[in-house]
Amino acid sequence: MELSAAELGSLVVLALVDSTSIGTLVVPLWLLLAPHGVRLPRMGAYLVAVATFYLGVGVLLLAGVDVVSDVAGGLADQTWLRWVQLVVGGALLVWAVTWRRPDPDGRQAPGRLRRWRERIASDASVRGMVVLALTVTVVELAMMLPYLAAVGTISASGAAWPVRLGLLTAYCLVMVLPALLLTVLRVAARSRIDPLLRRVDEWVTQNAAESTVWIAGIVGFLVAGDAAQALF
Repeated sequence: MELSAAELGSLVVLALVDSTSIGTLVVPLWLLLAPHGVRLPRMGAYLVAVATFYLGVGVLLLAGVDVVSDVAGGLADQTWLRWVQLVVGGALLVWAVTWRRPDPDGRQAPGRLRRWRERIASDASVRGMVVLALTVTVVELAMMLPYLAAVGTISASGAAWPVRLGLLTAYCLVMVLPALLLTVLRVAARSRIDPLLRRVDEWVTQNAAESTVWIAGIVGFLVAGDAAQALF
């Protein structure tokens, strides 16, 4: 079984959503705006560590799904599971639509974000960036809804393992693509684009909660849509 054009499109959308997370966008922005300047080895080490970590987690998840499928037999084909998928996706979408900022005047970045930013300013080593990448991605595991949805789509396709690995690798590359493009732009334009990068950084950092909500909404829409297509 192969992925349809719609499923491939949903994987691209999910990867682009994942590319806006703290680990894939905010921290790279901080690296680009670090007081000691842009250091390509640090950025490269950080992005490679992030992409490799996500790829490894994806492989483990796919292997786990295969094991569960072998044990449960045809359970994944049961209609009631599609209804569960529809309810979960719908709940995420409703929560995203009805969510309201609890503190409209609170504009300060969470303490964890401040500590990560201070670490970037104080640690210029490649090893430090790898450790930071692993720390950020582990913390973000609880919010990796787009990635879980993407792994589920790849697993449901029934594709052979080489194809699955290729799709996961492409997904992880798309995740870090915006950061790579910003790095190339920053190196080419030098400090001329720093004001723009600072505005983007400020907006993303201050709206971290909202970003999580709209990510959940997008994932809910895609998950519920996939279930609805299978059911109706």
